[in-house]
Amino acid sequence: MEFTPHHHEPEPDEQNSGTSWRLLVLKAVLALCFLAIVVRLVVIQVIDAPKFRAIARKQYEQKFVLPAVRGNIYDRHGHVLVSNTMFVSFAADPKIVGDGDKAVAESFARVFGKPASHYLSRLRSDPSRRFVWLDRRVSPASSRRLPAGELDGVVLVNEPKRLYHYDELAASLVGFTDIDNHGISGIELFLDEDLRGTPGSVVMQRDGLGRTRPSADYPTVTPVNGHHLSLTIDLSYQAILEEELKTGVAVNKADGGLAVMLDPKTGEILALAIVPSVNPNTPGSYEPGTARNRVITDIFEPGSIFKIVTAAAAYEHDLISPDHRFNAENGLYKVIMRGKVVRLIRDTHEHETLTFQEGLEQSSNIVMAKAVELIGSEQFYRQARDFGFGIPTGVDLPGEVRGRLKKPQEWSGITMQTMAYGYEVAVTPLQIAAAYAAIANGGVLMKPYIVRQVFSESADVVRENRPQRIRRVVSAETASKLTQAFEGAVEHGTAQEVHIRGIRVAGKTGTARRVVDGQYTQGNYTASFVGYFPVEDPQVVCLVMMENPRARGYYGGATSGPIFRAVAERVLQTSSKFQRPPHTGLPEDERTIIVPDVRTITHTVADRILRGQGLTTELYGRGRYVLRQSPEPGSRTTHGAVIKLVLRDEPSADPSGLITVPDIRGLSVRRAVNRLVLDKFDVALEGSGIVVHQTPPAGRKVAPGSTVRLVCKSREITSAALY
Repeated sequence: MEFTPHHHEPEPDEQNSGTSWRLLVLKAVLALCFLAIVVRLVVIQVIDAPKFRAIARKQYEQKFVLPAVRGNIYDRHGHVLVSNTMFVSFAADPKIVGDGDKAVAESFARVFGKPASHYLSRLRSDPSRRFVWLDRRVSPASSRRLPAGELDGVVLVNEPKRLYHYDELAASLVGFTDIDNHGISGIELFLDEDLRGTPGSVVMQRDGLGRTRPSADYPTVTPVNGHHLSLTIDLSYQAILEEELKTGVAVNKADGGLAVMLDPKTGEILALAIVPSVNPNTPGSYEPGTARNRVITDIFEPGSIFKIVTAAAAYEHDLISPDHRFNAENGLYKVIMRGKVVRLIRDTHEHETLTFQEGLEQSSNIVMAKAVELIGSEQFYRQARDFGFGIPTGVDLPGEVRGRLKKPQEWSGITMQTMAYGYEVAVTPLQIAAAYAAIANGGVLMKPYIVRQVFSESADVVRENRPQRIRRVVSAETASKLTQAFEGAVEHGTAQEVHIRGIRVAGKTGTARRVVDGQYTQGNYTASFVGYFPVEDPQVVCLVMMENPRARGYYGGATSGPIFRAVAERVLQTSSKFQRPPHTGLPEDERTIIVPDVRTITHTVADRILRGQGLTTELYGRGRYVLRQSPEPGSRTTHGAVIKLVLRDEPSADPSGLITVPDIRGLSVRRAVNRLVLDKFDVALEGSGIVVHQTPPAGRKVAPGSTVRLVCKSREITSAALY
């Protein structure tokens, strides 16, 4: 029996029902997807539209900073000390550069000589960055060799670079900037906000062809350039002070030196020099700490130049007269307390008795130690505070310290005696110069300052500094007594090497042991001289200090004193301020002018000095330094006359490496030393004045660094007519 399989066929209504259900599910899913798409589109195009527009713009737009031009810095006569030169920098947007980074890196490597890996590392350092510097501060000539316009994502930016016209001249005072033109020392730092200006910006956009151009949607923001500065320094004085200080440090084989020059009537800083110094055009070449302005950042025990406080307190309170006589103990004074010798005080020279004024002139520690006992702690401390010790001067320079002046309750039994001749107290060089300026002007402490004016590009004065009186320190009568003693020190006291015939100079020497590793050590000294001239109407106060002079002893009168004298002589010869014009009745163009001494300084500085006096220059030869000039320094010529400057060639060397000894007979000691130091010779001196003999003789070939011995004789000093 056969069975035939039986298949159940679905009814038509059942089949249609299953198909409809599946279609409904599919439609629902599609509807939900469509709804999700609609919602997402609404979010993207409406709710988050600004966000996504910004993201889209970032794909083809990039904002670049347009740096402002930093303001210029001028000296008091309008000579440009610091300005700017325009260099070119290259930046890139790594996202726009994209896969072309190798081509960009290779193009830069071919032009600028750095390995391609250097540029690749910058482009690939951070994928999220939209701006990287590839090369900065390249010369415009070099930049023209790079087809920047053909490199996607690469932008050329004109960047101003600081230009210091006189290299090391006034470097510690002016300071310098970093690669981004931000001030990092000196005036550049202190007035950075005035100098730097406000940067602008431009938005660069890439078009459909990949070309980069400024975006039309974002207007370029033009940078606002910085303000200019006019300083109180005199370029001529600055050049003289630096040259003589460098020479003095070399001659005395000192570790270093510093000097500052003030106008005692106004407090203006006329010049400030530090050796060793730095060249702000090459800031990376100096040793750490060399760039600091040690005139305001370093403190030292002043030694005998602090005796100004002891003498001022004695005279001001009418406690001691100039002719009050003291037992000078033949140079050795034993300080006894409670029957025990607690301190030995020594003088350089032995005297049985000295008047108080003679004690100042001969710089007697013993006389000062005995005098302060008559003055008392309260009067002595108050006088030191009135002079400004232990208080910042407020000068407009960064990094000034206050020094250290102990209060009477901090004193030991012998502190007051020790302070009377300049120990157990720490001061800055500027504080000392300001104190002596107060005596020079008749007794008023003036606030030192360096910035005369801040002015805009349109010459509108933004800010101006004027002379500011701090307080009256002593009466005019006391100031006159002190000046009489300080002039006596120059005429027949410890500062006789400072004497200049025909010019009245007042000043004080100072020699102090230096603390090394917490102890006073033999052979470590600070040698100082501070003075002012002319006595009858002081125009200049100048402090000179040297660290560890070794060649000519360590006393301030024999080391720093001659530097002061050389500076004073040249200032008197150079500046018309000290010259009385002849009453000839001639027009100004026909009146005679005293020719400044510009030998051994760079010809650019010499040209500025001469043009400032109404003279013109002609250069002969090669080299940076002026070897000779015609007419001679100190001679008279007419307004507009031509001064011929013979430049110094580099010292000639033969194949064996020997150099030729120059002929420096007939030159003054400082000029001869300057010339020899420039040629890398060592110098040994015998006598002072004019060089009459030299060994080895001129023309002989010797090894670099050889010693040239000079025999000198005294000369008459040309006096300057004062007004």
